[in-house]
Formats: sequence, C-alpha cells, structure tokens
Amino acid sequence: MHAAATGHAQGRPMATVAPAQYGERVKYALHVPNFGPFGDVDALVALAADAEASGWDGFFLWDHVLFAEPDRNAHADVWVALTAIASATERIMLGPLVTPLARRLPWELARQAASLQRYSGGRLILGAGLGAPVEWDFRHFGWPTDDRVRAQRLDEGLAILRGLWTGEPFGFGGQHFRLEPVTFLPVPQPAVPIWIGGSLTRTGPVQRAARHDGFVPFGGFSVEELRGSLDAMRLGERPFDVVVTGRTEPDAGSIAGQVAPFADLATWWLEDLSPLRLGLEWEDLGGPWDVPRLRDRVLAGPPRSGS
Repeated sequence: MHAAATGHAQGRPMATVAPAQYGERVKYALHVPNFGPFGDVDALVALAADAEASGWDGFFLWDHVLFAEPDRNAHADVWVALTAIASATERIMLGPLVTPLARRLPWELARQAASLQRYSGGRLILGAGLGAPVEWDFRHFGWPTDDRVRAQRLDEGLAILRGLWTGEPFGFGGQHFRLEPVTFLPVPQPAVPIWIGGSLTRTGPVQRAARHDGFVPFGGFSVEELRGSLDAMRLGERPFDVVVTGRTEPDAGSIAGQVAPFADLATWWLEDLSPLRLGLEWEDLGGPWDVPRLRDRVLAGPPRSGS
C-alpha cells in the first residue's frame, strides 16, 4: 500500500512515497487539534507551511465535530482544511488522525479521500479508529456511543472503503451499512494507506491494524509491549507503519530518552501539538492556549539525531 508514486495528478507533482519497513529512518509528523486557536483553516494552513519549511514529514489533524462541553471553541472541517493544506504545501504527508468512521458515511469518505489523494499528489494517509470522547462527537448528534456497536460500524466502513477504492463494481450488506453494487471512479492513486489508531492493551485495535497498513497505539506503553503486539500481528515482510506518539523538545535528551528506544520498531514519530503538552488537562482545552509556544515547537523542527 506504500508503493512509490510516479506521474502527475491534474497539474500537481506526485509525491514520492517510499516503502516503510522496520529499521528505516523514522519520519516525524505533527498531531494537531482542529479546534480552538487551530479551529481556523487559515491558521492550520500557515502552521502546515511552517512545518514543511522546518523539516517535518507529516501534518495530521484531530477529527472532531465538537470537542469540549460547554463548547466555546471554533472547529475547522478536517477535509476542507486538509485540501487547503495540500494546496499550500508540496512535500509533507497529511491526513485525519483519527477519523471516527462510525459516525461517517463510508461512501462519502471514500469519495473525499480519493479526491484528496489525487489532488495532493499521493500524500494522504487515512487514520481511522473508534474516536473519543463519545459524549461530544457522538451522543450530541444521536450517533451510537456503545463501543461494540461503534467497532462494528468501523469495521464495516473500512470494508466499504477498500471495496469502493478497487474501481470495480462493489456492493455490501452489513448489520449497519448496506450498499447496492456501484462503481467508484477515479481510483485513488496511489492507494490510500489506512492507519488504525487505538489502545495497545485492547485486542480489537491490534487485530484491526494487522488487516490494514499501520498502527497508531495511543496511551502509555513500553518498547517490549509494542514489540509483543507487533509480533502477534504476524505481519511478515509486507510494508507496515508503526506510529509512536509523544512530546519532545528539540534536544539530544529528548531524542535519546524518547525517540531512540523505539527507533528499531517505529516508522513514524507523532509529535503532540496540543496544549496537553503544556500541562493542560482534557477538560481545559476550551480555555486559552499558548499558541506562540506551540508554534515555536513546530519551527524548532523534528527531534532527529543531529538536529
């Protein structure tokens, strides 16, 4: 799913996407909320341009319709923002991380993702998961909040995405989604990689990730725990991304203490660019953020060895 891209996509140069294997140089991306001070498309575009100029390899957005309660935050639509970011950048990978597929219509998402993949020159990565917190993004709008139901909807949605992206007639009859045979064109080129986000301690996300192109384990875990989960996936030699999340400063201590221990397992380091890194709690994200300090972290560049 990570084949190198060649050619051109409607006037925009195709990005070169190298196969991801264990032991390759780790790539570095930012993980950015789509609300609050970043709930503005222009602000996200400016930040992504800064990220590309500062040497980051990817720019991924949280995907929330509504986050804090009582909600005092502006929110940016993720797909509008990603399209604008693709127009303003040339190199960085981009995508939603994670999009809660249980509250989306999979055929609409299939069309959005295929269009953006072609427009961006092959730079889209689709992060998918259950999504949290459910009380805002789900309950407020009448979507099911039960984890088991959401997991079923997620798996059915993923199957529909894969089927529609073949460009062949595809129909689907599931418990939650039904689709008469249809053909979706154009096919996304190159194929859109799907990363699965979720807890390392739960079997569902681990098993789901093994069927797709990457795993983004959230929450604290050790190198040994991650290695055990990857071994259980029985991935073989096929390309697969392992995305480790964290918060670093651009210094040797951060690299040695946080990034380096995962270097033989991870293909990506995902840097949290939310106020959580500054000590705020989840319930405080509706308040003021220290945006200049967050931007300074972007401008300092990724925590690469020798940077």
